[in-house]
Amino acid sequence: MKEQKVALVTGAATGIGKACAEALATRGFIIAANYRSRREEAEQMLRTLDGNGHQLFQADVSEPEQASRLVDEVVSSLGRIDVLVNAAGQFTNQTIDGDGFSQWQLSWQHSMALNLMGPVNLAFLAAQSMIKRGSGRIINITSRGAFRGEPTAPAYGAAKSALNSATQSLAQALGPKGICVYAVAPGWTETPAASPRIRAQGWDGVAAQSPLGRIGRPDEIGSVVAFLASDNAEYLTGAIIDANGASYLRN
Repeated sequence: MKEQKVALVTGAATGIGKACAEALATRGFIIAANYRSRREEAEQMLRTLDGNGHQLFQADVSEPEQASRLVDEVVSSLGRIDVLVNAAGQFTNQTIDGDGFSQWQLSWQHSMALNLMGPVNLAFLAAQSMIKRGSGRIINITSRGAFRGEPTAPAYGAAKSALNSATQSLAQALGPKGICVYAVAPGWTETPAASPRIRAQGWDGVAAQSPLGRIGRPDEIGSVVAFLASDNAEYLTGAIIDANGASYLRN
C-alpha cells in the first residue's frame, strides 16, 4: 500500500489555511494542522476533513523556538513532512503619520516575525526532513501587496515581497535535493480576517477591482495549493502564482 503523505499547514484554523488543509485532505494527504490560539475553530475544522489520521498542533510560528517544536512534534507524531504550507500571516495597519516611533518599530518587528521569519524558519526546519527523503514541497502564501505596495501596511507588503524573494532563492537551493518551492500571491479573499476590511472599504468597490466583479474565495486558493503539492507541478518550482482575479497585473 502506498504510504500517505503528510502536509503541515500553518494557520489552518480559518481562512486560506483552512481551505488549504481541506483541499489537501481531499487529495489524500494527512494534515498536520497548526493553529496559534483558535483551538475551538481548529478542532471543528479537523472534524470536517476528508480521511483519517489528521492531527492538531499548537504553536505561534512567529516564535523560533515554537516553530522548531512544531516541526519536531509533527515528525515525531506523523513520521514525516512531505508538504509545508505557510499560510499563517497577519495584515496589520500602520500609519507613518500617526503611529509613534515605538509603535512603528513594534509593528515592523511583529509583521516580519510572523509574515517572513515564521515561514522561512519553518522552511529551513521542514527541509531537513524533506532532504532525508529526497523530495518535498514548500508553498508560501504571500500577497499581491508584495508587488503593488501597501501604503497602510508597509511592513506587511515588505514582508510578503521578501518572502517571494526567499521562495525563489530556496527553489534554486533546494531543487538539487528534490524539493520544490512555490509562492501563491492572493488578492482580496473572503476570509474572517479580511471581511472587516472589505466591509470598511465597501464590498462592491473591492469586488470591482477584479474584472470578474467579485472577491476571491478561500477554496480557490486551496485548489492552487493542492495542485502545487502534486507531482504535476514540479517544473513550476520557483513560480509565484498570482491568484487575484486580475485585480493586479504585473509584467
